Amino acid sequence: MRASSLWLSVALSISAPLALPVASHAATPATPSVQAIMEAMNKANAAVVGIRVTAVEGSRSAENLGKKRTGSGVVIGADGLVLTIGYLMLEAEHIEIVTQDNRVLPATAVAYDIATGFGLVRPLLPLRGVAPVTLGSVRDLKPGEPLMAATGNTGGANGDNGGVSMTQLVNTRAFSGTWEYHLDTAIFTSPPVASSRGNHSGAPLFNHRGELVGVGSLLVMDAAGENRRNPGNMFVPVDLLKPILAEMRQSGSSSQSRRPWLGLTSSDREGKVQIVRVSADSPAETAGLMPGVIVLAVDGDQVTTLEAFYKKVWARTAPNEPIKLTIMQGSEVKTIVLTPQDRMLTLKKPAGI
Repeated sequence: MRASSLWLSVALSISAPLALPVASHAATPATPSVQAIMEAMNKANAAVVGIRVTAVEGSRSAENLGKKRTGSGVVIGADGLVLTIGYLMLEAEHIEIVTQDNRVLPATAVAYDIATGFGLVRPLLPLRGVAPVTLGSVRDLKPGEPLMAATGNTGGANGDNGGVSMTQLVNTRAFSGTWEYHLDTAIFTSPPVASSRGNHSGAPLFNHRGELVGVGSLLVMDAAGENRRNPGNMFVPVDLLKPILAEMRQSGSSSQSRRPWLGLTSSDREGKVQIVRVSADSPAETAGLMPGVIVLAVDGDQVTTLEAFYKKVWARTAPNEPIKLTIMQGSEVKTIVLTPQDRMLTLKKPAGI
């Protein structure tokens, strides 16, 4: 769909008057005009950039994410600061920002935050004429509300020219990742972000005022939850960025990210937390944990979900404080003690952080 047509369809869907009861005299907020919505969305889209990354040789993350990565970011600072999803820039050696007019600018890493998943990068040359977006809030969104997702221009023969997609808010709910990651609130939209390569990584999500409300993280098959098939995307709400942005700028991460890491990929199903994969050279591997093992308790407290498992592990005064796991291996129940690591110290830091 052409960008102008998309803006118009989004604007019309948002600005259409709501049917109110005849007897209602409650004041309602003024409905924005189609022109105002289109201007806000065009301004927001102008702040979207492409990101290209090459990871350092021997990086842990290259096994799952690849050594070369592409995605999107959005300018949020007057100094050209770009917000993206952190896994794009994880252990990056080279970072480039690609503008919509095909300029390729070298960039440096500013921060990577494990707890939220956000990443910050800054171009080493001026972006020229790109105004930062305003940060919105997930609290203002309603199910079914039309939203705009945008992808940046990553250029090159195998690149993506970027584009915009109309999507809708399906719901907001907690999200537990299999890779020792949890958000108490995440944004779920459908249909999925559309681009020539289906690249959702770091794609900014905007409301009808052109405010940034989320950053693209994952393609999901159950956007609606409740074990129903509904392809869509999970976005990390910018609400999580606001209280830690200054800290990320200053120190390269938030204090929440200094937490225990075990090196596990796990799943929860039918009240059981099962280990699916063990990372090489991780505390879990050192302790002898293997795929198929079921985690029954942490420090004597029963855990039946990934959320409970993670929060119990993270509730410690120091990242390397020993943890006692009660596990079931085959038919045998036993207790093991392992010493976690500070995840930030296990990663190769990009130059700049």
